[in-house]
Amino acid sequence: MTETSATELNVLEDDYLLAIDKPSGLLVHPSPIERRAENAVALLREQRNFKAYTIHRLDRPTSGVLLFAKDPVTARAMSEQFAARETEKTYLCVCRGYTDAEGVIDYPLKEELDKAADKFANPDQPAKDAVSIYRTLGHAELDVPSGNFATSRYSLVEVRPKTGRKHQIRRHMKHIFHPIIGDTKHGDGHHNRIFRDKFDLQRLLLLATRLEFTHPHTGDRICITAEPGEWERSLFAELGWADVALMAGS
Repeated sequence: MTETSATELNVLEDDYLLAIDKPSGLLVHPSPIERRAENAVALLREQRNFKAYTIHRLDRPTSGVLLFAKDPVTARAMSEQFAARETEKTYLCVCRGYTDAEGVIDYPLKEELDKAADKFANPDQPAKDAVSIYRTLGHAELDVPSGNFATSRYSLVEVRPKTGRKHQIRRHMKHIFHPIIGDTKHGDGHHNRIFRDKFDLQRLLLLATRLEFTHPHTGDRICITAEPGEWERSLFAELGWADVALMAGS
């Protein structure tokens, strides 16, 4: 897959499934809060003239591989596969600080409720299991002071979540004190400003780069990938990660 815009989606499809490379900032489906905002379901209806059945979701600021079904039977089969944790998801993110070479984050998460969409949900539910596996692909250092330090350090990290909790990767990286750059809810405002000032950052640096699953009709193991876009590739090149960024999911 290649870079897309919010008004013209790049599509990969067969008779049963359709995948897009979702741009950062695009909603997956209509929102009761932002009724006029563009969303992937509506764009697919306009551009492909068919109803897209949602299988899984990506946060609005996250870009990358997003899969839909073309019929309810396929949607149900794929949803069961996601629920059974039989899919493999890979993400790429830029984090504050130098992360360890690799690690497992096993930290239960309480459900994050939306004031509008989840207003009838029970806010006192116990935390659910949440596991993320990560490995560091590269480190970078900027000549910009941070706190008591003369420079600012960052890491390019590949993350493979084994569960699918809301904002899991963002919350897990914060939990190990390496929040994702561009995260306005769980991140570090100082480092977000550094990237806005130096690189004109306008997004969360979290990309869904790879999705692997079993096709519900053919039984084939399918792998769909989405490379970083032009702006992200330029950023990674400036940070010395021009080649290593493409390793995610390999």
